[in-house]
Amino acid sequence: WGEYQLGAILSEILTPDQYAQNVSPKNNSDRVEYAVRLPGRAEDGGDPVWLPIDAKFPKEDYERLLDAVQAADMDGVKKCGDALARAVRTSAKDIHDKYINPPLSTDFGIMFLPSEGLYSEILRQPGLVGEIQNSYRVIVAGPTTLSSILSSLRVGFQTLAIEKRSHEVWKVLAAVKTEFETFGGVLEKVHKQLSTATRTIEESATRTRQMQRKLTSVESLPAAEAAALLSLPEKGDATIDDDFEAADGNGEGGLI
Repeated sequence: WGEYQLGAILSEILTPDQYAQNVSPKNNSDRVEYAVRLPGRAEDGGDPVWLPIDAKFPKEDYERLLDAVQAADMDGVKKCGDALARAVRTSAKDIHDKYINPPLSTDFGIMFLPSEGLYSEILRQPGLVGEIQNSYRVIVAGPTTLSSILSSLRVGFQTLAIEKRSHEVWKVLAAVKTEFETFGGVLEKVHKQLSTATRTIEESATRTRQMQRKLTSVESLPAAEAAALLSLPEKGDATIDDDFEAADGNGEGGLI
């Protein structure tokens, strides 16, 4: 039941690729129920860093404690409370010995207690939570506490993703800037070529106007006489018509 609840909380807060089930941080037969995949080395082709989370539920010790509290048995409450604390210490040591293995895992793990009532009882034990954290590098968390931890991790994941995307966008902009500088050089060459062509056309127009001014004093000949003088075929000449018909029939130009 504790494992099922742990999986439900993880699936509600994290995406499927941000955690995994039955992970072995030591690459042996010891497998933690769930582990959060931390970003970092895996993106560079290395092994992922896991944050192990194991559900523990000392059901019998907790139920005996509740029975003693209901019966107002102070001695029984003390004995059952001590037994529950021993069970939690044993579970914390088990998590430390089996699943904490830097650098393949974080240097701490999380013990998930699936009941807020059980978590409250552990908090009531004087110094127990601090002792477990200092001695075994294990954080004790109930459903609400675990949800807060996972939400903080999710925000961190999103921040890293944004930073990564920002870096990629910056690289794209740098590439565009380089290409734009090259494009500017090409435009400059085109501008020079167009300027040269424009000057050539202007010079041709100037020479044409000069020739026209010189020819204004020359008397024009009739078209037929000019064609005969220049050995040009007259308009409607059969030779010209034949050339055009040949061009239409062959799909190629008959005249240049």
